[in-house]
Amino acid sequence: METTKTTDTLTDLTRKGTCIEFFSAYQELDTERMINLATPDATVWFQPLGEDGKGLFQEFGKTVWSLLIDCFPDLDNTVDSMYSEDDSVICKVAIFGTQEKEFLGLPSKGFKFNSDHIFVFRFDENDKIIDLKISWNHESFVAQLTGY
Repeated sequence: METTKTTDTLTDLTRKGTCIEFFSAYQELDTERMINLATPDATVWFQPLGEDGKGLFQEFGKTVWSLLIDCFPDLDNTVDSMYSEDDSVICKVAIFGTQEKEFLGLPSKGFKFNSDHIFVFRFDENDKIIDLKISWNHESFVAQLTGY
């Protein structure tokens, strides 16, 4: 058996643990727990939405996540991988669910989506989230929900 050595520092491991806590709270549809992992002035950017997708983590982020949870009540995620780079942790995550209500102008047809996302969390010196960038293939997401 080969022993694998890790080069992660305690800070890297702590920050990765915060990311796992974020996705665990997301699975449990607990937006309060999600936003409490960030500083009060932390920012979020849902990149495929352009400039309209930017805002404060604890306000705009909470609003978007609450809307997702309301429209996709079985919303779930699977963390496929994560790695540390400088003050960031990059996570590759599959997010999936079934649409039950209109979402951002897309009427519900009861379709499921399964979408690979990249979450880039940046942290401060106290290991709190200060910035989160989220990217996904928005065209594929829309196509899965519309059937086109």
